[in-house]
Amino acid sequence: MEAYAVVETGGKQYLVKTGDVLKVEKLEAEAGNKVDLDRLLAVSDGATLKIGAPAVAGAKVVASVVRQMRGPKLRIFKKRRRKTYARRAGHRQYLTVLKVESIQQ
Repeated sequence: MEAYAVVETGGKQYLVKTGDVLKVEKLEAEAGNKVDLDRLLAVSDGATLKIGAPAVAGAKVVASVVRQMRGPKLRIFKKRRRKTYARRAGHRQYLTVLKVESIQQ
């Protein structure tokens, strides 16, 4: 089995393996820079599994920033029936695309 880790960033959890490309909430880093994600909830080398309480000490995931982007536009619509009330809004989240380089225990 391949090494993997469960990373928490931006209030969300991601299962990552070496070579994975994932979109996370915006991180302050330029494209091409390396980023260390050090809040690992679980990490496995393929044979053994370490589970943190709450995080695994000393473990980190090294990823490179592919690009900064914005997600798709989300439509928010509120309506109260029979009350002549309707509101429409939109939102686009800022995202960072990461490519996982290595998982270090």
